[in-house]
Amino acid sequence: MPEFIQEMKDKVVLISKRMKAAQDRQSSYANKRRRPLEFQVGDYVFQKVSPFRGAMIFGRKGKLSPRYIGPYMIVEKIVKILDRREKQLRNKTIPLVMVQWSRHGTEEATWEIEAKMRQEWPHLFQNVVNFSVQSDYPMNYQW
Repeated sequence: MPEFIQEMKDKVVLISKRMKAAQDRQSSYANKRRRPLEFQVGDYVFQKVSPFRGAMIFGRKGKLSPRYIGPYMIVEKIVKILDRREKQLRNKTIPLVMVQWSRHGTEEATWEIEAKMRQEWPHLFQNVVNFSVQSDYPMNYQW
C-alpha cells in the first residue's frame, strides 16, 4: 500500500509541474500582445460591466446583457499633488495624497490612495518632496 501512495504523490507532482509549464507558456503568449493603455482628455472609452448573475442590468438579462457600456468621454485629468497624509487604522497605515483635478480648484481636491496614484501616474511623483503629514485641507473620505 505505501508504494501505491508514493506512486500517486509522484504523479500529482508531475501533473502539477506540467500544468505550471502550460500556464507559463500560455501567459507568455498573452503577455506579448498586451500593452498599457493611455488615454487623453477628450478620448472616448467604453467601460466594462461585470453584471451579477441573474440581475437585470441595462434592460437585459443573461447572455444578452451588455458587456461594455458607453462611449464615455474622458473629461479630466490630474493637475498636481497638493498634499500628503497618512490615515492610521488599527493594524495598518494608509498613505494618502491630495489630488487637484483639471477644471477644479484646490477646494475641490480629493484624497486618493498614494500607491494607486503612483501606479497610474508615476510622472507626478518624480519631483515630489516630502509633504507634511498634517494638513489644512479637510479629508473628504468617510472611514
